[in-house]
Amino acid sequence: MVDISGSCPKQFSAVKDAFAANFEHNGDVGASVAVTMHGELVVDLWGGSQDTAGTTPWDRDTIINVYSTTKTMSCLSLLVLASRGLVDVDVPVERYWPEFGAAGKGNVLVRHLLSHTAGVPAWDRRIELTDLYDWDKVTSMLAEQAPWWEPGSKSGYHAITQGNLVGEVVRRVDGRSVGRFFAEEIAGPLDADFHIGTGPEHDHRVARVIPAPPLRFGSADGSVAPARGSIPARAANPRLTAEQSWETAWRRAEIPAAGGHGNARGVALAQSVVSAGGSARGVDLLSKAVIDRIFDVQAAGRDLVLGIGVTFGVGYGLNSPRNPISPNARVCYWGGWGGSLVVNDVDAAMTMAYVMNRMGEGTVGDDRAHTLLRAVYESLGP
Repeated sequence: MVDISGSCPKQFSAVKDAFAANFEHNGDVGASVAVTMHGELVVDLWGGSQDTAGTTPWDRDTIINVYSTTKTMSCLSLLVLASRGLVDVDVPVERYWPEFGAAGKGNVLVRHLLSHTAGVPAWDRRIELTDLYDWDKVTSMLAEQAPWWEPGSKSGYHAITQGNLVGEVVRRVDGRSVGRFFAEEIAGPLDADFHIGTGPEHDHRVARVIPAPPLRFGSADGSVAPARGSIPARAANPRLTAEQSWETAWRRAEIPAAGGHGNARGVALAQSVVSAGGSARGVDLLSKAVIDRIFDVQAAGRDLVLGIGVTFGVGYGLNSPRNPISPNARVCYWGGWGGSLVVNDVDAAMTMAYVMNRMGEGTVGDDRAHTLLRAVYESLGP
């Protein structure tokens, strides 16, 4: 039996029970789960160990790479700028980043970057994982290349490039990198333990992911290899390996689509500003108009890269009949390779986050997080 630590009021006892069951029945090794209501932390649990041998406990402040859950932080950063009137999501990207208009991308709008519909899901030229550490190199390459399909017409998951595209707009508008902007404008004010670019002062508490099989696009479970030359095959550039996240250089770099480090508490607190209506812990970050805009459907259907049905709004995936994750309508979410997840329920003023070290198979996670989410809604009642 794994010891579960943290705080959980009686109302949410089902969440604690589900969290414990994930260790007993669903293979969790080390993990954390958190829930906020109206921007305040109500559930904060952690347990297990940082390694399969059980030699190092998962502590309150253990953090880990959460892969694409990082995207919600990068997109939130750009939405904060939109709330301040500094970015218009309906104008061409080239207004803020002139070089990006090259090669027929003058009609790519900012909201296309936020919804995986820009047609730039990967680099045309093969790059190495270490190239992601050179911001100017990879963003310049994206600016030079042509879109792979008509921008705005369909979604094709921008697994790595979304972070560079969104992050470069943030940098061009604000002057700060997206990691620094997020730290100073969102994480710091909200006391959220999440980092896009993780400094050496945190190294002692970083856990390593326990790798899953190599990432493959084109099918829900990653079991079917995409056809050579297809969009899913071309989108696997660079070829991600979980072991890369163990390296110090990966942590230090700002990889705003996949390199963020945090725990469930940090993820939930950062994202709680969405579910709380734009203001949390006395910090005003999002306007009502921008929150409403998140739920403006940008693409709904079979994603060209993932090969599954996804509904994208502005900055997040959306609850939909195709992929129902909540009984409520105004729910936005995203998760990370291996199983991490954050869900913002604006109707319930609730955010739930789950972070773990043992990676599940496939590109869209497994049922561990959804077991916890079901327990949250059971706790909230009808």
